[in-house]
Amino acid sequence: MTVPQISACSGVEKVAVANVPRSPFGADSTAEEVTEGVDLAGKLAVVTGCTSGIGFETMRVLAKRGAHVVGTSRSLEKAEAACGRVTGVTTAVQLELSSFDSVVACAESIRSQKSPIDILVCNAGYRGGGNERQLVNGIEKHFVVNHLGHFVLVNRLLERLLPARQGRIVVVASRAAYRGAPAGGIGFDDLGMARSYSDSAAYGQSKLANVLFSLQLAEMLRGTRITCNSLHPGVINTDIDRNLNPLTRFGFELLTKLSGKTIEEGAATSCYVASSDLLRSTSGHYFEDCNAVTIRGTGHMHDKAMAEKLMLVSEELTAEYLVEWRRPEWSELDDDLQNQTDG
Repeated sequence: MTVPQISACSGVEKVAVANVPRSPFGADSTAEEVTEGVDLAGKLAVVTGCTSGIGFETMRVLAKRGAHVVGTSRSLEKAEAACGRVTGVTTAVQLELSSFDSVVACAESIRSQKSPIDILVCNAGYRGGGNERQLVNGIEKHFVVNHLGHFVLVNRLLERLLPARQGRIVVVASRAAYRGAPAGGIGFDDLGMARSYSDSAAYGQSKLANVLFSLQLAEMLRGTRITCNSLHPGVINTDIDRNLNPLTRFGFELLTKLSGKTIEEGAATSCYVASSDLLRSTSGHYFEDCNAVTIRGTGHMHDKAMAEKLMLVSEELTAEYLVEWRRPEWSELDDDLQNQTDG
């Protein structure tokens, strides 16, 4: 069977992944459409950045399909307000991704529910503006918020994903991972970006880190029931552009009106990857418009050596906040499943 080429422009070629089922959905599908008929009753989902945009829509739709959704935000009050606007069962938890102490507290709050986590959507993101470099403990802020914060959160929640019938980790990245990241990929020797900085390059590097983290985590989780995939939600006018200068914001708003997606369409790929039965065994892939694609011609999206190095460096940078997780024996997982069934 010939693998279809989805698009090719500006030196970028997107090719459908041969061993991943093709979905019937596309760029104009909505989150409700891609989850039609999906029953998430009895499942626990976590969505970071739940107060607006695709994070709120993802939370709303997963809750509509029956999941108990934990929604996080830097502001507990805003998270509670967002959860209050959703029909279904939701729980608000505070999470400031630039503070690893906050990440640990958030993870412990979620773990205290003593329930397996079926879905973890790493959605929250930061986009600076004005080319003014900001550091968190000597590391460029985009890298800390968009990658390292979620890195610590995933590490501390893995133990609760393992006993789920089929745990899914969904990492919301961006096509900036191959369009905006530095040509050399992750700048491991200058994570403060002191030598060369622009907000677009910093954002692109952090989104590349999202993709590579997902790639390596999927490799590490082979043999478990947890899958991990990353995605580009689309070009959407959300609050992530709030730090850009007015002229840039105007241009971005114009772009989204002309060729972008609605928020309902933007949350579709997240919800599809998080819930579709077609993807029960799909792991380690990157999705656009509800389908897995390979990016050719530019970037480091599928660079396994860089992904391995990113995992090691991330562990070193966050070591005091990480916990060791033990891969359980199959008999233990079967007991967990039996307990869930009996309950």
